[in-house]
Amino acid sequence: MIDEKFLIESNELVESSKIVMVGTNGENGYPNIKAMMRLKHDGLKKFWLSTNTSTRMVERLKKNNKICLYFVDDNKFAGLMLVGTIEILHDRASKEMLWTDGCEIYYPLGIDDPDYTALCFTAEWGNYYRHLKNITFKIDEIYNY
Repeated sequence: MIDEKFLIESNELVESSKIVMVGTNGENGYPNIKAMMRLKHDGLKKFWLSTNTSTRMVERLKKNNKICLYFVDDNKFAGLMLVGTIEILHDRASKEMLWTDGCEIYYPLGIDDPDYTALCFTAEWGNYYRHLKNITFKIDEIYNY
């Protein structure tokens, strides 16, 4: 049975985080970490992000879509790691969902800018740390998908 308290705290941590650390599998097996803006999410199961198509990260994701997201609250000394897979989305609807005023700074050609890429991460499992405890859980156990 999953402790309801950890689930509430995990969701609060995600909600309060504007930045998420994204870990990908790099060349020669070395990990790569990149800070990205947390744009949209559905609980702890799905997260939507965007980045430039021309980044090295997109090239890495094409080769290996297994990644992790990490959220941290340094005031509470709490952290949440979610592990799963990410999909590179090519449809306009996904890009429109993520688009906000100010995006044109990064993508001057707008939603159809070829250097604008939407991503969708699906978590499989996670680990939450707080109160001197690590709690590892499967996403399916929480949401019964």
